[in-house]
Amino acid sequence: MDQEMEIPDRQQPDAGPSAKRTRYKLLPLVLAVAAVCLVLLIVRGIQSRLHAESSLARATEENAVLRVNVVHPKLGAPSEELVLPGNMEPFTDAPIYARTNGYVRRWYVDIGAHVKAGQLLAEIETPEVDQQLSQARAQLATSQSDFKLAKSTAERWQNLRKTDSVAQQETDEKLGDMESKNATMEAARANVRRLEEMQSFQKIYAPFAGVITARNVDIGDLINAGSNGAGKEMFHLAAVRQMRIYVQVPQFNSRSATPGTLAELSVPELPGKTFAGRVVRASDAMDPASRTMRVEVDVDNADGALLPSEYVEVHLKVATPTNSLIVPVNALLFRSEGMSAAIVQGDRVVLQRVVIGRDFGDSLEVISGLAQGDQVVLNPPDSIAAGQKVRLLQAGAQQ
Repeated sequence: MDQEMEIPDRQQPDAGPSAKRTRYKLLPLVLAVAAVCLVLLIVRGIQSRLHAESSLARATEENAVLRVNVVHPKLGAPSEELVLPGNMEPFTDAPIYARTNGYVRRWYVDIGAHVKAGQLLAEIETPEVDQQLSQARAQLATSQSDFKLAKSTAERWQNLRKTDSVAQQETDEKLGDMESKNATMEAARANVRRLEEMQSFQKIYAPFAGVITARNVDIGDLINAGSNGAGKEMFHLAAVRQMRIYVQVPQFNSRSATPGTLAELSVPELPGKTFAGRVVRASDAMDPASRTMRVEVDVDNADGALLPSEYVEVHLKVATPTNSLIVPVNALLFRSEGMSAAIVQGDRVVLQRVVIGRDFGDSLEVISGLAQGDQVVLNPPDSIAAGQKVRLLQAGAQQ
């Protein structure tokens, strides 16, 4: 028979009054430590919050600073190539008119013919002039006979006057008649010369060497003398061994396009081929409408490659008049008060007014207002203001 074992209860001894007094003494210390810990936790929490707020404020202020890229202006080239449009013109160009009335008997040259100076171009029949010349020669012969008779008469009367056979008055009358007949004879001779010259105009000669660019007459055409509206242009002659081109040089470059400046010409129909020319003269006056100066460029055309009146591009090597600077077009501010540039000095912005020269499309020439070492803000916002704090992203970046 199993016997259950009983474990007697062990009673804890009573702490007694001394233990209770010890616990009562430690309780304030525990509470103080707990209070200190709580205070430390609160202070740490407050410091953490203040640090977070300070970091947020710094980050906000940091993000508020404008970040910019900058460029340094580049020095412009001391010379540049100026490309201008021009029209090719013959060195000498003249319409050929008749100097006498008549009919075209024959012509000897047609368009495209190269002629020499003094070469016969055409002949004109002048029946009226021929008849007038015959009449004038007959009148001259009559005047010569009258003068011969008046001269011999005057000489006889002078001899008779020496012996007092005739009166002085009669002798003077004979001498006066001789001088009158002499004047009439000279007038008739001058008329004959005039008509002979008119008759010589029956033949039309080339006044200079060149090419015939137009023929406006044919055999049998009635020709009137002169070019005052009644006359008809018979031929047009152009000297093409040397050509001249007139170009309008802008005012900015006008003082650089002086006589002697080298030029290079190109024609669209002749790709890859250039012709050497030179500035020979300038008008030294500005066109008030376009603010350009008329400049003449001469070019040799011995091979005949250049044609009159064709379009040509003139490349002039001209010196720039000032030590200008070049900046990208997106580095300037376009405002109502004028153009300006935002320059970074230290960590602040300075707005500088500038004067613009030429426009190259993606860049502009600045004549004054900038220095080569300036840090110019690239793509400045419209809201940028003088004195604003900025931070460089790419200090000294070159464009």
